[in-house]
Amino acid sequence: MESEGAPLNNQREQTSICFKAFMLKNSTKSNLNLYDHFARVLTKVMDERPENVVDVIEDMSHEVKRGLLLDKQSTLRDIPLSAAAQLLAEQQMLLFSRGGSDDGDQEEELVETPLPNVSEVGFLLEQAGVGLGREEMLKVFLALKQLVNSQPLARCRLWGKILGTEGNYLVAEGEYRDEEEGIHEETAEDAEGEPRDDDEEAEMVEVIDTLPRSTFKPPPVVPKEDNRTGVNKFTYFVCREPGLPWMRLPTVTPTQITAARHIRKFFTGRLEAPIVSYPPFPGNEANYLRAQIARISASTQVSPLGFYQFGEEEGEEEEEGARDSFEENPDFEGIPVPEMAESLSTWVHHVQHILQQGRCVWVNLAEKPEDDFEEEAEEEVKEEADEPEPEVGPPPLLTPLSEDAEITTTPPWSSKMSSTLISQFAVAVLRSNLWPGAYAYASGKKFENIYFGWGLKFAGEVYTPTFPTMPQREYTSGPEITEALDPSLEEEQALKAALEEQKAAQDETGGLGGDEEEDDD
Repeated sequence: MESEGAPLNNQREQTSICFKAFMLKNSTKSNLNLYDHFARVLTKVMDERPENVVDVIEDMSHEVKRGLLLDKQSTLRDIPLSAAAQLLAEQQMLLFSRGGSDDGDQEEELVETPLPNVSEVGFLLEQAGVGLGREEMLKVFLALKQLVNSQPLARCRLWGKILGTEGNYLVAEGEYRDEEEGIHEETAEDAEGEPRDDDEEAEMVEVIDTLPRSTFKPPPVVPKEDNRTGVNKFTYFVCREPGLPWMRLPTVTPTQITAARHIRKFFTGRLEAPIVSYPPFPGNEANYLRAQIARISASTQVSPLGFYQFGEEEGEEEEEGARDSFEENPDFEGIPVPEMAESLSTWVHHVQHILQQGRCVWVNLAEKPEDDFEEEAEEEVKEEADEPEPEVGPPPLLTPLSEDAEITTTPPWSSKMSSTLISQFAVAVLRSNLWPGAYAYASGKKFENIYFGWGLKFAGEVYTPTFPTMPQREYTSGPEITEALDPSLEEEQALKAALEEQKAAQDETGGLGGDEEEDDD
């Protein structure tokens, strides 16, 4: 029996070896073999352990094979790239993840946050007929939360959304907790960047002293306002879509605000895009966006009458127009919604107006620093120029909107109730006609300002762009610099003959005079 079973076992082993070799044979199409495929399928079955595996074994086999052949297609076919919407969705998924936080982290999040209740703001904006929709407002809420976690902000809110031709800007308004804002601005005083030796500087001074000195003095540059004051009171961040990184906008200068008042440009959605306009704008789209935000905020940020009040620490000697700080009124009880919808006297401005100088606080440019007194002593004494009168803007802070001036025949504001059917639950809605897209709502003790638009001011019936300046006059022409035509050949010959005749006549006159002198002797 043993002798008969041994050949049978050897035959089975040889058959299994041949069958295994057959299973290890690679396919001419996919370059895969059946043995490895079975091993992968069985591994997938053991890892996933699905119910009724016998019914889904075929689908699992297809998934395993498809996963191996996905990136091994022919090189003549391009692998399709992920769509922009898919990439954005993948980035927005991070907004809804907690990052593996435990219960301890949940307790820490119960601490007061600098963010307002954006969901409630979105609901009230929806009652007013404006907003971004519930889905996008939730994404914006999470994006603002992401910004607050990355920046030491004491207060942060959604300022609005500015539309562009290629992309839009979500704008967040924030205020830092500490004086140190975390980002140090680099200043480059030396444009060349190469140090000069003292000998070279001395030679340059000697050369300059021998040359005539120009008496032209450029007009003084209006200094910009410091952080946390005036137009730079708040810091603004922008992003293209919720989930994308926030970018901090630079501070704004008076020159940029003045130039922005004379141009009208649509935004592109690219912060580094140049601003091609006349008059030329000193900066790129990020600077232009920051200037427009400052202008819109100064004109459209309003609040109910009595919500804010001036502090008691300010003395009576201080002028009322110079007040730039206020505080919330703890005794404010709210104004009825119908009254706020009917009268503009129940709304007040709580952001400083921007003067024609490009600042909120006027600065005297005639005052010279102490370093210039030595140079003035060397020069001749000149008559002192008249001191410029301080610029006076519109009414100061917390002034009712009823005192705002009209735009041609258009009132500056329009007010209404969100609903006249159920007035007890309605909110008062205020819309700016000066900056289309600026809205404000109020309901009891709650109010909010927001902007949705293109960032352009109402230009009236006809917009007239700024005309170029008149060209300078040319140098006055005179006989000593006027060009004359070259004489012709005939004129040259006639002039030459006339000069010869004149010379001959002078010679004859001189000869006659010599003979008379000899006779006298």
